[in-house]
Amino acid sequence: MAENREFMNRRLHSLLGVIPIGVFLIQHLTVNFFATRGAESFNAAAHFMEALPYRIFLEIFIIYLPILFHAVYGLFIVFQGKSNTRRFGYFRNWLFLFQRITGVYLLIFIAWHVWQTRVQAALGANVNYDMMTDILSSPFMLVFYIVGVLSATFHFSNGLWSFLVSWGITVNPRSQRIATYATAVIFVALSVIGMSALLAFINPDLANM
Repeated sequence: MAENREFMNRRLHSLLGVIPIGVFLIQHLTVNFFATRGAESFNAAAHFMEALPYRIFLEIFIIYLPILFHAVYGLFIVFQGKSNTRRFGYFRNWLFLFQRITGVYLLIFIAWHVWQTRVQAALGANVNYDMMTDILSSPFMLVFYIVGVLSATFHFSNGLWSFLVSWGITVNPRSQRIATYATAVIFVALSVIGMSALLAFINPDLANM
């Protein structure tokens, strides 16, 4: 029973990392990418998301609760410290290690990002282009956000590979190798989108080069 429960928890953990958390990550990066078109475009996109009906319900049940379960169970996996060297080999084991490291970092990053944006918005601040420009004007916060964005895109992309294996979609070495290439492309594409948005907040001219 315990093994079956752990198996189901791991599959749920993997599923939530893709749907809805992965979908939310792509949507969030897309909204941020509007900053490359200028402050007005970003503000319009951000305000559109804030004006969605049932936004609080969506945030709680589609974002916060799935992230909470994924984070708590992810920490459980981290502190178990089980290696997958025998199952996937040296390269994949390194990616498994980076997955755990980025997961811990993201727990800190997301908590701080929510504090700087959603909590401050609840206290009356405007979540807009000027807010992000002010946050990223600090060199420390800029590095913090760069590492956070890259951690998020890697964690999602590598987690997508694990999801395909866990759910029996890629079951042989060839399909897993193809998935490795595909998820690497996804990582690069999402990272470019995320970095472009950060550049737009600190230097619009660089973002539009």
